[in-house]
Amino acid sequence: MFITPFLYLQNYLNTPPMKEIKRIVCISYLLLFTFFVYTQPIKETIVVIETTKGTIKIKLYEETGMHKDNFMKLVSDGYYDGILFYRVIKGFMIQAGDPDSKNAKPGQALGSSGPGYTIPAEIYANLYHKKGAVAAARQGDNINPNRESSGSQFYIVHGKKYTPDQLKSMENSNKHIRFTEEQIRDYTTLGGTPHLDYTYTVFGEVIEGLNIVDAIAQVLTDERNRPIENVSIIKAYLLK
Repeated sequence: MFITPFLYLQNYLNTPPMKEIKRIVCISYLLLFTFFVYTQPIKETIVVIETTKGTIKIKLYEETGMHKDNFMKLVSDGYYDGILFYRVIKGFMIQAGDPDSKNAKPGQALGSSGPGYTIPAEIYANLYHKKGAVAAARQGDNINPNRESSGSQFYIVHGKKYTPDQLKSMENSNKHIRFTEEQIRDYTTLGGTPHLDYTYTVFGEVIEGLNIVDAIAQVLTDERNRPIENVSIIKAYLLK
């Protein structure tokens, strides 16, 4: 029987040794593909907030997906354009997100408005209130035991520095708080508001513009902690 070169090659590739080689090659390609897919960096979600005091860039966390998606939608819809940082407390935080603040009169009480919904809590121990952390405001535990977040109101931590002894005292007085080495490092060098940990959803952090957060925190405020001279968000948008 005459065997063509093609049939000869096909028969040769199907011999046991060649079958094993093909199997090894296929597995190698699969492993390389898997390595390539899982080692590619996840594209970060960055929000740019242009304020009357300067520009702040915020990275949204992947872990807090519901808060990230909601914030992205509001930003894309222009919800935050023109609103005020209506509550500012030096050494604590700066807060925004009330749509009623867009056309608020001087001295008008703010802070009770929003989009009409809340977001389930996404509280994780590794996402904490270091300086520059972005977290969701919410109503108190007495009427909000599940610690659901406001649909739009958020705050950026200004905070202050703490000593290791002060942090240890917090742990001793609250059995639910246990600071990691990373938290201790950040709270003693960068600062923050550690007493809020494990009770509010932290969904992002400032990656550029901490000096702008400092500038906003320094403004003069009235008895309601509202800035005497308005500090507003000119525009917020997603960085492409």
